[in-house]
Amino acid sequence: MPVELTLRKAAEEVERGDLASVLRARQRLVGLVASYPARLDLRDRLAEVYRVLGDTAQAGRWSYLSEQRDPAETAAFERAYRTPMARLAALNWASGEAPTETARIRLSALQGEVSEQLRAELAEADDRDSSWSTNILVLLGLVVALLCFVVGLVTLVMWVYRWLAG
Repeated sequence: MPVELTLRKAAEEVERGDLASVLRARQRLVGLVASYPARLDLRDRLAEVYRVLGDTAQAGRWSYLSEQRDPAETAAFERAYRTPMARLAALNWASGEAPTETARIRLSALQGEVSEQLRAELAEADDRDSSWSTNILVLLGLVVALLCFVVGLVTLVMWVYRWLAG
């Protein structure tokens, strides 16, 4: 179904106002946004449907890159998706250039926050992995396991030799 026809049907369903129709409109718009992730107008329409449904976090999610957005919805979205990485994944943005300057600025700021989050997680992981006492204990465990293997192998060879020798 062409995009414009789908948008018209979704608008008619939202105008009906009953829950089943609004949910069908939401499903149509979700499909369109999945097919055309760079079209901000589709994201805005999906945000409008979530406003009708009373889901401020999702309305904030889909209007996050818009020129005009509600700060309360944006805050609800950021509370629902606590980390920058989760927010970027939730935006479901296909790689590529954003169509407006505002969207480019917001995406680049969010990607910068994701980079900072990853740097912080890597620094924390590096600190955890560099414990000398842990490394020494692991090394001692490996030495003991190797000694047990060698002793077992020597015992097996001696047993086979005695068995064959008779």
